[in-house]
Amino acid sequence: MTENKTNETGASVDRYVGSIKDESRRKDCETLAKLMSKATSQPPKMWGTSIVGFGSYHYKYESGREGDCCLTGFSARKGDISIYLTSEFPARAQLLSKLGKHKSAKACLYVNKLADVDLKILEKLVANSAAEVKRRYR
Repeated sequence: MTENKTNETGASVDRYVGSIKDESRRKDCETLAKLMSKATSQPPKMWGTSIVGFGSYHYKYESGREGDCCLTGFSARKGDISIYLTSEFPARAQLLSKLGKHKSAKACLYVNKLADVDLKILEKLVANSAAEVKRRYR
């Protein structure tokens, strides 16, 4: 069985965030790290080379594949900040409708800048997603 590419590392979150060249993107990521840490009660840790994750859980699929992943996290990408949430949790659709300007995929939320979204709603999304992952994988 193949090993997961994205694992928790000992790399510095501050170094990763500090390396973001665009100043406003860097400040958004600093704010997002604080928001996610508050929402999850977990400190930020690097997962792979470019994901800032919060908390962790162990999963095991029916296929036998298993591994560890962060409860939630984010990554500063070229176009947007990718925010990693679980695909289904209570009030997801309702909260997304109130969030502000964003794009979403099954388990990802894409935000160009934090000024485009309601940070209180984003914090609820992160907290609800992390709680659902904990509930599913305890």
